[in-house]
Amino acid sequence: MPPVPKKKTPKSRQGKRRSHLRTRVVATTKCPHCHSPKQSHRVCPTCGYYKGREAITVGKPELPE
Repeated sequence: MPPVPKKKTPKSRQGKRRSHLRTRVVATTKCPHCHSPKQSHRVCPTCGYYKGREAITVGKPELPE
């Protein structure tokens, strides 16, 4: 037989154990090039610029025929 806890775990101790399991809000900043919201230290998904230069080319996705 497996061991069984002798006493019930209090909710406060259970909460302390699970404190790192929360979800976090993603911080967004305004893109200096197109002024749309984007994640910090990431390429802007709208215009493709990062640190004042074009990092990726953003265009319409091509549909396969």
